[in-house]
Amino acid sequence: MADLAHVIPAMDMINATSRLQLEAAEVRATKPSWGSYLRSQMIPQEDYNFISAYEAAKTKEERDVVLAANDANGQAVKTIVNLITNVAKDQNVRYVLTLLDDMLQEDKNRVEIFHNAAKRQKRTVWSWFLGILQRQDNFIVNQANEYMNTTARCLQMMLRIDPYRHAFMEADGIQSIVAALGGKTNFQLQYQLVFALWCLTFNPDIARRAPALGVIQALGDILSESSKEKVIRIIMATFSNILKKVEEREIKKEAALQMVQCKTLKTLELMDAKKYDDTELEEDIEFLSEQLHLSVQDLSSFDEYCSEVRSGRLQWSPVHKSDKFWRENAPRFNEKNFELVKILIRLLETSQDPLILCVAAHDIGEYVRHYPRGKVVIEQYQGKQAVMRLLTAEDPNVRYHALLAVQKLMVHNWEYLGKQLDVDTPETVTVK
Repeated sequence: MADLAHVIPAMDMINATSRLQLEAAEVRATKPSWGSYLRSQMIPQEDYNFISAYEAAKTKEERDVVLAANDANGQAVKTIVNLITNVAKDQNVRYVLTLLDDMLQEDKNRVEIFHNAAKRQKRTVWSWFLGILQRQDNFIVNQANEYMNTTARCLQMMLRIDPYRHAFMEADGIQSIVAALGGKTNFQLQYQLVFALWCLTFNPDIARRAPALGVIQALGDILSESSKEKVIRIIMATFSNILKKVEEREIKKEAALQMVQCKTLKTLELMDAKKYDDTELEEDIEFLSEQLHLSVQDLSSFDEYCSEVRSGRLQWSPVHKSDKFWRENAPRFNEKNFELVKILIRLLETSQDPLILCVAAHDIGEYVRHYPRGKVVIEQYQGKQAVMRLLTAEDPNVRYHALLAVQKLMVHNWEYLGKQLDVDTPETVTVK
């Protein structure tokens, strides 16, 4: 948008200092055809009216008038968010993000418009930008990251104060951070978000809820890929906090087991071989190594299985195909109001990962095979329908394991089926 080039003089072609700024200058010069969007009913009249009026404003004063007229009713924020999240064309999303960046750079007090809108909707400001971090366009992701970095810096300061930690957790802030860490985040943003989680875990109540909210899995994923010592240190400090602050034995055990499954012990061994000047880091390494080794020694195969299922990250670990495991533990799937059965069925219904679907279907079949009333339980919770839907899945492995599970739900002569499975292909297995 050439007529707004005066808004940020430092961003012009002569003074641009980065590739992102150069691209932003090019983006301003290519104004989308909002009229076409309106005629195609891709945007409502209200969005068209605001964006057209804002683009037509020639001075800061005129832009302030447009924003003021559209603040109380939330239309300014609504339009910008709608255009960022609902427009499919990357080039036009680039334009709106650049317009937003220019808007806030011109007058930083305008951020209050977004804070007010977020309060009215009872949501967090940054939640509007989480989705676009998943887009493939690097310019869009980096523009969004800039706002995420600013938000993360604020969180680093705010969450040092305990009352704010409670408020943040009640606003589903932890889930927002976990979701952001699962997207395309640069190294600095990654560190800032983990730092925020570390601050949160100083509160015992929040620390005890961390395993159930996916915090450990999210940090474990980063730990397995990151080579940045700064990030590794803050993750270790967060893990250490969780184990120190949680008093309930079962929750502490679950947290330690999740860390073991994230290959934290291997990372600790590598770190222990190095020498650090940081005393706190040395203490964290020693503490975590001791706690995780103790948890492994006290670990039963059923504990390991439960943790894996609760994490939702099923894989072909040895227990799944161990007849001894199923003979000894199938009845325990009924504990806690059939918790494990319900999770497996939910994974069959919601997961898009072929591996998870294969393992979940297999485990449903094994539960039915080894627990006399398993068929009744699975049907009671609509597990049979969930398995049968997978018979038409695209992935051949998913279809195969779904077919085996269906056969186990229908067949009563297990010894006969076992012999048949050794020699038959999925297409020729006979249902008795």
